[in-house]
Amino acid sequence: EVQLVESGGGSVQAGGSLRLSCKVSGFTPSDDSDMGWYRQAPGHECELVSTINDVGSTWYADSVEARFTISQDNAGNTMYLQMNSLKTEDTALYNCAKGNLRGQGTQVTVSS
Repeated sequence: EVQLVESGGGSVQAGGSLRLSCKVSGFTPSDDSDMGWYRQAPGHECELVSTINDVGSTWYADSVEARFTISQDNAGNTMYLQMNSLKTEDTALYNCAKGNLRGQGTQVTVSS
């Protein structure tokens, strides 16, 4: 069974940091589709935050550039999103994705 399971969300004050994890299982070893993080805040459209491909190339939305860092372990089984200098506008449900599949999400709440 293909699964993506996020963890690491929580509540933090503005300026703080959180590290999200996404454990991936059930994919075939030949599946080299990109992985990434989406987020959606109440009343807002879903936003692609960051992506990483099978050779480690990364992309970031302008809103998180220089504050967030995406990475994955060598086996490609776990993906991370290190979030620093968090802002209240980063508050959202964060979902990890691989190809067209997404996990259930982990909530991030940033208070002022």
